[in-house]
Formats: sequence, C-alpha cells, structure tokens
Amino acid sequence: MFNFEHREYLLLLLVLPVLIGLYLLYQYRRKRDIKKIGDPEIVSSLMPEFSTFRNNFKFCLFLLSVVLLIIAIAGPRFGSKLTQVKQEGIDIIIALDVSNSMLAEDIKPNRLERAKQELTRLLDKLDNDRIGLIVFAGEAYTQIPVTNDYLSAKMFLSGISPEMVTRQGTAIGEAIELAIRSFNPLSKAGKAIVIISDGENHEGGVAEACKKASDKGIKIYTVGMGLNQGVRIPAAGNTSYARDYRRDNDGNFVITRLNEPMLKEIAIEGKGKYYHASSPDMGLNSMLAELNRMNKAGMEYSEYSEFEERFPGLVWITLGLLILEFVILERKSKWFRNFNVFENSKSDL
Repeated sequence: MFNFEHREYLLLLLVLPVLIGLYLLYQYRRKRDIKKIGDPEIVSSLMPEFSTFRNNFKFCLFLLSVVLLIIAIAGPRFGSKLTQVKQEGIDIIIALDVSNSMLAEDIKPNRLERAKQELTRLLDKLDNDRIGLIVFAGEAYTQIPVTNDYLSAKMFLSGISPEMVTRQGTAIGEAIELAIRSFNPLSKAGKAIVIISDGENHEGGVAEACKKASDKGIKIYTVGMGLNQGVRIPAAGNTSYARDYRRDNDGNFVITRLNEPMLKEIAIEGKGKYYHASSPDMGLNSMLAELNRMNKAGMEYSEYSEFEERFPGLVWITLGLLILEFVILERKSKWFRNFNVFENSKSDL
C-alpha cells in the first residue's frame, strides 16, 4: 500500500503555477526589452552564444526538482506488513436538527452553529468509537453512516445548514427510526442516539420510535438548544447592516422557544438523559462520561503497520537535477556554436 506520511505538505504543489507564471513573465519582459533595443533578429545575431532552449531546459529541471522535493517532504512510503487491528468502542448516531428555528440566536452565534462547534470538539475526544450523523427537519436524512473516520465526519459536519432539508418541521420520530435502521444489528457494542434539537413542531411518532429503540437496547440522549423564552428567527440574507426576521402569512414575527418537556420525555423513554445547552460544553462532556460506561465491543480491521520510506531516493534525484541545472550554461557551447544542420544541408544542394 502506498501513501504519504505528511499529506498536508502536498499543498505546496500549488506553488508550481506561481513559478511558471513568474517565468513566463520574465520571458515576456525580456522579449519586450529586446524590442526596445532594436529588431529582435538583429539583436539575437549580436548574442550568438545565448540559447533559449538551454534557458527553458534549465527552468524545467528546476521545476521538476521542486516537484520531487515536495513529494519527498510529504514522506512517500509503501506498506510492507499487513496486520489485524482490534478496537473496542461503542456506536453513536447523532441526530442534528437543521430546521429554520435552529438559526435563532438565543445561543450564540446561533443554535445550529453552536451545536456544530461543540460536536466538533466532541469528535476530538472520542477514542475508537464509531459515529454516524443524521440531519432532520420535516424529513430525516443520513449524512454519514456509522464510521470511525472522524476527519470525514468533521468535514461533513462543517457543511450542514437548513438548506439541506427541503421540508421544514422537526421530524424527531423519523430521525430516531432512521438511526435505529443505521446501526449494525450484529454488533454487540453499546448503541446510543444523541438528539440535538430545540424540540419544536415535531411530526409525531416519537413515542413509538423511542419504544422501538428501547426494545433493541439503544439509549437515547437529548440536548435542548435554546431558551424557554421566545425569540425571533433571523431571515435569510441578513447582514450586519440590515437585519430582518421570519414572518408568518399574516406578517407577524415567527417566535421559537425550546420545547424542553418533550426532549426530557424522549430521554426518559429512551433510557438516556436530557442535557440543556446552557453550559459551555452543552453538557456533551457529561454525556460522554455516560457513554463511556456503556458496553464496548471489539471490531477487527486490517491495516499496514510497517512502512518502507521512499523519500531518501527522491532527495538524491532532486539533488542530482539541481546540480545538472547548475552546471548547464545558458550560453551555447563553443563546440556547437558554428554548427547549423540547416546551413550544412543547404550548401550540399
């Protein structure tokens, strides 16, 4: 298996278009300066030793050296030993409410953004646990299936917004049903659903979904986003200079408030706990301590445990190219200065 130990250094390859652009700019200015002196053909005849080909060839060698050096810094390596790795953890599915009411700013910067920030911090604290992500409003969708790839989870989490779900509402029951189906039924690991929502406008079917989860040994934890006092929901397209808020069909401001009793009831029915997002960490640290007490089961997978480094060879090749670029002169060699294949051919006719 081939990979890079430090893949982030490959971003340095973005400097190549800049180097090429600077070289082309240099050539353009050089030709422009020659035209100021006189006819380019006459000026060239006054500099018979100058070679455009050599100049371009030296730059190509330099460019290739830069590419190889960046690849060497990134640490190319080949896996040489395949081993079986066993990890023990639990399965967690986060159901995140992305309805418009989650844009309310009674929790700064708003309910949804705060939830995303704290979930990112939670991912940094997980160890060998598998996590999935479901987004819901009037409908529920799987955003990430259960996985231990935390980097991908963070990437998808950062892009979540209310525009992802076309139908508005808060279909918590549907989200629980989807989470139940997303777990591996053969896994013996503890399973938990974490619902992060303001609990407004649920579509029904919550009690039945909670009972089904409880019967399968799946615990449900809830996190209440927002305050009990009603607040307005910012409208789309707000800026720091112009603020507006969502209105109903009669022109009145839409007011959203936390439906705490319903979220508490879900947690009770799901044999879990309810947390209010009033603390700095939204209660996720306390929740994590609860989750860590659940039954952890092993999961085996294959990975390469020993790698053979390939960067020394690339460094030597890079050094050789740089030396070659240095020793090649921009002027023509005196041995070939008078050699012109076209003139020789013409004289033979």
